This record gives sequence, structure tokens and C-alpha cells, in this order.
Amino acid sequence: MRCPRCACQDDKVMDSRATKEGAGVRRRRECLNCGHRFTTYEEIIQAELKVLKRDNTHEDFDREKLRRGIEKACWKRNIRPEQIDTLLSEVVSGIEAEFDREVSSVEIGNRVMTALRHLDKVAYVRFASIYRDFKDIDEFVAEIKTMGTRKPSSRS
Repeated sequence: MRCPRCACQDDKVMDSRATKEGAGVRRRRECLNCGHRFTTYEEIIQAELKVLKRDNTHEDFDREKLRRGIEKACWKRNIRPEQIDTLLSEVVSGIEAEFDREVSSVEIGNRVMTALRHLDKVAYVRFASIYRDFKDIDEFVAEIKTMGTRKPSSRS
């Protein structure tokens, strides 16, 4: 591992811990040249999962791209980073468990919207407004109205 301060490749691992329910490892390292301490993360990279986009092109599945979209939807909401990590892990785990080689962008978007709906309604609407690409305000208002009709009934 290359030191971010001096670019030396000699370091020692000070501490290793499992992360993300054992799906990754966090390592605390110290450069043997300059003494700088830094953290690295390792995680399992699944087989090359491709995303089938709406225009029928393919691109590599990118967990970080998905994270950025979720973070934008959750911007300035009372949502902790750990909640975003959990949501992302659940969505990605579900996709990786069900799809071997290819998943549609529509499937990914629907899964994120379902998860966001349970986490935060405003984040859900923000994500849906970009993902569904509403053409006018009427489509946007219709989506918000359907949220009220989809609430689970609390009556017996």
C-alpha cells in the first residue's frame, strides 16, 4: 500500500477489523518511512455485474455511483451516514443475490426508491424526481399523491 503522504510502499498494519457484517476489512496502517497513519478498506468485489441502461447500453455496476445518488436524495435530511450505508448495503446485497451478470437500471432504481420510501419520504421524492424524469409538475404532484394512497393501513 502506498503512503498518501510520502508515497513509500512500506507500511505495517496496526489494526484490522471486519466491517459491513463481515463483507469487508478496515485496516489502520503506519508508514515505515515517515510514520504517517492512514486507513484502508478492503471489500469483496463480486463478478462483473453489468447494468442495462434504458438506452440499451451496458455499463459496469458502480456501488459508489449508487451511493452518490442516494446521498444527493438524502442531502440536508436528518439521515445519518450509517443509515445510508445500511440502505446501500441492503440494496446491493439484494441485487447481487438475484442477478449474476446483468441487472436493469429500472430494477436498481425501483429497489432504491422502495428502500428510501421506508427511510424518508422527502428523500424518496427527490430520488424519484430524478430517476423517473418527470416531464411536468402534474406528474410530480401525481407521484406525491400516490404516496398517500400507498401507506399501510393502521386499521384492523
